[in-house]
Amino acid sequence: MSTPQLFFVYFAVMMTGLSLMVVTRKNPVHSVLYMLILFAHIAALYLFLNAEFLAAIQIIIYAGAILVLFLFVIMMLNLRKEETEKRFQKQWPVGIGIGVVLVVFLIMIVGKITVVPPLGPYSIDAVRSDGHMMTVGKVLYSEFLLPFEIASLILLIAVVGAVVLAKRKLE
Repeated sequence: MSTPQLFFVYFAVMMTGLSLMVVTRKNPVHSVLYMLILFAHIAALYLFLNAEFLAAIQIIIYAGAILVLFLFVIMMLNLRKEETEKRFQKQWPVGIGIGVVLVVFLIMIVGKITVVPPLGPYSIDAVRSDGHMMTVGKVLYSEFLLPFEIASLILLIAVVGAVVLAKRKLE
């Protein structure tokens, strides 16, 4: 195994482990801290792939802005009560069933992924000639405009939902 492959395996293993730590921690502040480490690893992977602009955006936007927003929302909610309550005790068979279905879908999806896809119009030379920001802008606002807008709506709905939850608890 070559050195780039070792780095890639390291990042893949660490990002998978950190993702599991984010979703399995009971304390939301600990989850946010694991998410911060996860975002740093994602940025390092972008640097490893010669995508310096994406690495900078990953750190500035995700590690900076979105995690601050998460912490703000977590502090608005009173989660100490949530940590001590035992919930979802009777629903674990349903959870295991949904997990099995998701694993089957994951196996089906992973089986169709091609490791080395055919080259598209954005080769390394094309990205270097146009610049990282120009290329990201072209792709984001042309090919991926709808997913970009959907992601922004989901974030907006999450923020509004958190505010509604926090306001209900104050009343």
